[in-house]
Amino acid sequence: MTSVVQNMNNMTAKQTIQEGKAILGIEFGSTRIKAVLIDQEQKPIAQGSHTWENQLVDGLWTYSTEAIWYGLQDCYADLRKNVQEQYEVEIETLAAIGFSAMMHGYMPFKGNDILVPFRTWRNTNTGKAAAELSELFNYNIPLRWSISHLYQAILDNEEHVKDIEFLTTLAGYVHWQVTGQKVLGVGDASGMIPVDPATKTYDAEMVEKFNKLIAPKGFKWTLLDILPKSLNAGENAGYLTPEGALKLDVSGHLKAGIPVCPPEGDAGTGMVATNAVKQRTGNVSAGTSSFSMIVLEKPLSKPYEMIDMVTTPDGSLVAMVHCNNCTSDINAWVKIFKEYAELLGVQQNTNELYTRLFEAALKGDADCGGTISYNYISGEPVTGLEDGRPLFVRSAGDKFSLANFMRAHLYGAIGVLKLGNDILLNEEMVRVDRIMGHGGYFTTPIVGQRMLAAALNTPISVMETAGEGGAWGIALLASYVVNNAKKQSLADWLEEVVFAGNTGSEVAPTAEDVAGFNRYIENYKACLPVEQAAVKCKK
Repeated sequence: MTSVVQNMNNMTAKQTIQEGKAILGIEFGSTRIKAVLIDQEQKPIAQGSHTWENQLVDGLWTYSTEAIWYGLQDCYADLRKNVQEQYEVEIETLAAIGFSAMMHGYMPFKGNDILVPFRTWRNTNTGKAAAELSELFNYNIPLRWSISHLYQAILDNEEHVKDIEFLTTLAGYVHWQVTGQKVLGVGDASGMIPVDPATKTYDAEMVEKFNKLIAPKGFKWTLLDILPKSLNAGENAGYLTPEGALKLDVSGHLKAGIPVCPPEGDAGTGMVATNAVKQRTGNVSAGTSSFSMIVLEKPLSKPYEMIDMVTTPDGSLVAMVHCNNCTSDINAWVKIFKEYAELLGVQQNTNELYTRLFEAALKGDADCGGTISYNYISGEPVTGLEDGRPLFVRSAGDKFSLANFMRAHLYGAIGVLKLGNDILLNEEMVRVDRIMGHGGYFTTPIVGQRMLAAALNTPISVMETAGEGGAWGIALLASYVVNNAKKQSLADWLEEVVFAGNTGSEVAPTAEDVAGFNRYIENYKACLPVEQAAVKCKK
């Protein structure tokens, strides 16, 4: 019976692709570019991926434009292969496409030429600029925001600044190159410079203040001259051009003319993928980096350095706690354990190894036996560190075991996230009806949910679709452009059409876990000087 149902599903998916009714979402993550093809019921029917890594060039984290395009094309080719293997058809056209990417960063252009290598969100060299802008705007301006990078380049008297004709994000760059449109979804735009939720575009007062600040430099541009136009979810953002089709599908099968939704950042696609667009909902994305997003009923009482204010893809105000590091240090340790197994002649499946090690953490002490993990592969602005040194810290009297070791690393991966959310939940008394988790941290059932529930002292839910992540989220935003016949708001469309009441599986915090995490985080804060000292010791 199962095979009959599967065959029927395959026939339906095949027909959807052949008739050009499938929808494509592609997201550029930090370590993987992922493509998801969905059907008219918003369900994934095929996928592709490409693995890549950022490079440290002249002290700054970057991806080359060559790597961007090779990665996109290889990812799409992998999707085509998946479609051909499953359905024996070719992708000729699509109902819609969406592009998403890690937010923020700095991509300045003159014509089609990038003026300096792409500076990613991971760079923390913008401290002076961010501090001055935060004071000027009376608004927390994070280090990674595009406006911080731009102003830091001005402060550093970088030669290229005078020549800027267009400044955008990675998602905005890809969208521009394949559609010809210099636009950005409002959520991604809100990570360039603050957005006014009332107008759903760049805050006019802050734009004016910035223009006055840089006026003595005599640049031929003002801020709005070089920023992409901000668009709301569902708005027309252009169509795939013939050149754009070839940039995506080098085989030449994909046709031009396909609608493309406003490009969004990974924060926005995470909200969409977890049905966390309505007020009093939230989500936590935990992968290479981590961030929590809580949609607010009202503005916070004051700016906080740990909390960024961005918007949903439809322009609602969101409190965001962003951490540069999350699972990378865990991945490094799992690799060591795999090498050890191979040394003993044991061939270990990597996914199985992750599962066993994550489940071992559940047997650890609630406070990790006193052990602490600092997962700082790169700098962490929330705790004031401009550079990273991954550290595992313990004293001779701590309970050092595999279970506590793994639990400490799982706690450490969300330790900084807890520091920021304690302000929202305990000081600002922000109310949240539900928090959804997604990303690699939650791949092993129960474990990541239980750890995060302890950290935030609130129930955490995960949906079966959580593994699809942001690529699925941007595919949904593309679908919203062409499949919203009732003209519903994005929040209502997600609630009633996409998720239809599905709230996922929930794990509630236990008193023992909450108390244990609180003890862990106190140790974590007390030992931060150890991490700071390690950072100061340059190699």
